[in-house]
Amino acid sequence: VDMSDLSPEEQWRVEHARMHAKHRGHEAMHAEMVLILIATLVVAQLILVQWKQRHPRSYNMVTLFQMWVVPLYFTVKLHWWRFLVIWIFFSAVTAFVTFRATRKPLVQTTPRLVYKWFLLIYKISYATGIIGYMAVMFTLFGLNLLFKIKPEDAMDFGISLLFYGLYYGVLERDFAEMCADYMASTIGFYSESGMPTKHLSDSVCAVCGQQIFVDVSEEGIIENTYRLSCNHVFHEFCIRGWCIVGKKQTCPYCKEKVDLKRMFSNPWERPHVMYGQLLDWLRYLVAWQPVIIGLVQGINYILGLE
Repeated sequence: VDMSDLSPEEQWRVEHARMHAKHRGHEAMHAEMVLILIATLVVAQLILVQWKQRHPRSYNMVTLFQMWVVPLYFTVKLHWWRFLVIWIFFSAVTAFVTFRATRKPLVQTTPRLVYKWFLLIYKISYATGIIGYMAVMFTLFGLNLLFKIKPEDAMDFGISLLFYGLYYGVLERDFAEMCADYMASTIGFYSESGMPTKHLSDSVCAVCGQQIFVDVSEEGIIENTYRLSCNHVFHEFCIRGWCIVGKKQTCPYCKEKVDLKRMFSNPWERPHVMYGQLLDWLRYLVAWQPVIIGLVQGINYILGLE
């Protein structure tokens, strides 16, 4: 068959028929490959859970590195230059912010710089993911035809935005947590053991170490002041970044559990916490799923399965 004379749909049908003809009679081999896939997924999941429980620091660092590098490999391989440009810009700015967060002594303006940057990325990724999801749903319901947009183009647009939002949403949360831990330990109010290393004044924010000028009962021009259930007070940007962006559900000073429902009186902000939980689940899918699939393919290659 001369493939050049066929339409793209006809070429796909021919390739599909060839694939079925090639694998006809290999049902036993295919069943063995499925069993290998299931067994590898179960064993890998058990190993990852145990690793995360016993050595969370090393697990988080390796996961963060894979989240950062694995998509870069597919980007270069598949020539996704738009994603590569955005990835380089994000990596450059995040590297600068992380460098500032790990300096000693810590500059007083660094904590606010760090939290504002990661809050900005969080909001952009959240909005991008929502727009991508809406584009996918509109395409499934056929609303793209109202704008004379091809279904494949609309679906590609929606999936691309959804991927951008979810990927950078996961990545910025991990970097934010690392910076939050390091800065809080550097300031001295928070330590890994849970014991404060400095006394916290009532008019000082435990996250950034700067003075609090707006009372809890007052409405701030730029930002408000929040009081947690443990009665410690913080700048709005600092505690929002600590609790939501950095995945910290405890007070930075006394380690008491933070009551997010009391802290956020606006009900429209509560889905952000649910969105953060979704990103935690997707971290496994993006960081470890390609590794597991690659391991399965290696086992199939060693056993001669195709």
